[in-house]
Amino acid sequence: MNDLLFAFGLTLFAGLATGAGAFLALVTRRTDAKFLAVSLGFSAGVMIYVSMIEIFVKAKVALVAELGERGGSWATAGGFFGGLALIAVIDRLVPSRVNPHEYPHDDDGRHRRLMRMGTMTAVAIAIHNFPEGFATFVAAMQEPAVAIPVVVAIALHNVPEGISVAVPIHHASGSRRKAFRWAFLSGLAEPVGGVLGYLALSTVLDETLFGVVFAGVAGIMVFISLDKLLPTAQEYGEHHLSVYGLVAGMAVMAVSLLLFV
Repeated sequence: MNDLLFAFGLTLFAGLATGAGAFLALVTRRTDAKFLAVSLGFSAGVMIYVSMIEIFVKAKVALVAELGERGGSWATAGGFFGGLALIAVIDRLVPSRVNPHEYPHDDDGRHRRLMRMGTMTAVAIAIHNFPEGFATFVAAMQEPAVAIPVVVAIALHNVPEGISVAVPIHHASGSRRKAFRWAFLSGLAEPVGGVLGYLALSTVLDETLFGVVFAGVAGIMVFISLDKLLPTAQEYGEHHLSVYGLVAGMAVMAVSLLLFV
């Protein structure tokens, strides 16, 4: 029970970061673009490193123990690319004009268009947050020491998502409360996705399925990093800043894992 509460708490924290981004956008006049670029690059570094060095390896160990060296290796690769495919399909199902990861820009100033863009962005983010929430929840249940830096990384990348929802809705409606509410609700899809995903699999989650799911989690995280975090980081700042953040994130993640060896 304590493990479930811990996993839910971490996933909820990551989801609430979307609301935090909205709050920052609504109370500050200007966002520090360079800080966001470094932070998002840092998040990508954390997630890529932990996915490939820790989560993928643990998934392979579990699968090799159950299926043998050849079968386990193939199952791990299949789970990893299955996770990549899942999040890629979700990305494709969300139209690019409302997908926050396609960086829409609306300069016509019409309130109705801004409002629609903001609300549809909120819906798009909610859809994307479901698999993210599941990945966070599973990581927290299986590897608590790994989960905390992963959750911080996801929370950092949720901040600009909250901004992307709140800013157009606030400009369109003039209501800070409405803008915050939409961003907050889109972030809640993260813990909901985590809980629903876990409940759906908990009754059938044996060692083999755990290994495949864990490999899929690694794939989801790598896709998020390459498709969302790094491109968004470069949108906010210089290319080199995002790369420096990436390297720093990998280094911090490596040190944090070595401390538990």
